[in-house]
Amino acid sequence: MAAQPETFGNASIGAPASTTRIAHWGKEPASPLGMFGAELEMSPEERAMIDTLHRFAEQDMRPVGRQLDRMTADAVIAPDSPLWSFYKRFGELGFTVDLMLDMPPRERAKLMCMFYEELGWGDSGLGISVAAGSLPRYLCRLFGNDYLASLCPDDIIGCWGITEPDHGSDSLDPNQQIAHATGTYGRPNCVAKISGDRIIINGQKSAWVSNGTIAKVCILYCAADTGAGPDPRNGATVIVPLDSKGVSRGKPLEKMGQRALPQGEIFFDNVEVPIRNLLAGPDNFQRCVYAIHAEANGLMGACFTGVARAAFEHALAYAHERKQGGVPLIRHQSVASRLFHMFRKVEASRALTRRVVEYNMTVPEPSLPAAMTVKVTGTQTAFEVASEALQMFGGNGMTREYPMEKLLRDARASMIEDGCNEILALKGGFGLADREKL
Repeated sequence: MAAQPETFGNASIGAPASTTRIAHWGKEPASPLGMFGAELEMSPEERAMIDTLHRFAEQDMRPVGRQLDRMTADAVIAPDSPLWSFYKRFGELGFTVDLMLDMPPRERAKLMCMFYEELGWGDSGLGISVAAGSLPRYLCRLFGNDYLASLCPDDIIGCWGITEPDHGSDSLDPNQQIAHATGTYGRPNCVAKISGDRIIINGQKSAWVSNGTIAKVCILYCAADTGAGPDPRNGATVIVPLDSKGVSRGKPLEKMGQRALPQGEIFFDNVEVPIRNLLAGPDNFQRCVYAIHAEANGLMGACFTGVARAAFEHALAYAHERKQGGVPLIRHQSVASRLFHMFRKVEASRALTRRVVEYNMTVPEPSLPAAMTVKVTGTQTAFEVASEALQMFGGNGMTREYPMEKLLRDARASMIEDGCNEILALKGGFGLADREKL
């Protein structure tokens, strides 16, 4: 008699694995997850790109980020700073704006989410510097303006100037949708006077301009004056080469977190550029504000999902190494429970980010409220997971010998930058309103 195939329940081991996969599990099933958690198989091209970026994040970003974190803000941008070697090595990887934008939208959405998650996992300050540096060219390409894109090549560092000394979160609300009933915008700190074939810019942008102290080109968002006085509700978006006459910089900003990210004021004193440098005038300004925030909020979510992932991975490793009560920390119920919830939050943040970024890159008009959910969720998750991870490290987590105190400082900053989360919630909530029912 022929031997009968081994069976598990009613399933034959000899049957196709696709229909009987439970039969192929081990006696104590356990499927280890990769660095992106419950990630479906990547294409060979995706795997090669991410493996290259992961090595760079681990071997270059983390060491440089730790160095820069302990330096003064002036030293971070000095000619002998390791910041410049970081940028040189990053440029050699070939991850350009054009490479990303030339991909099909779904592929681009997935790759960009993984890309910025890896940068956040490596060092969020450096990751945000890279992201901000690419925004001028990225927006010019999205608007189909090849001339202005040529002013923002991939091999120079850019910046995005929008907040002002007297107008931080106001800058997210050009139509004053969430302004207090008795409030007024007041006088803008930076104005672009549009006259004939010239634009003349006067004023300043705040100390929070990412890359403001090192950038070569700025995508400037400011109030416009077309002859009737400045109007922040109908502003201008201008590409400004920062070697233009009349441009000066403030002192590099000393801050609590993301110290690897150079930030500082930019001053404009009768800076004159041709009218062709206008990416969006008063008629298109609110569209341009919407566009850049829809993009930036999604990438912020990806970057700080990476920070949360880094904190979780450090905590998981430490829970296996550190013993208390004679057993590894992970044997304690409270620790196991907290690790699970940290993992859950990272997975949820990643899933939301991927879903929204893919949606916004494939539909005719992106959803800004959806993008805001990504930024708020990613940054809140990073702070919660980093805080929980530091608690798990105990006193060690408070010291510079371990990475947790830096991750917590970096994560805390994220809930304010690119629009504080409370303002985003207000704007996002009003953005959900059905205008036909109002």
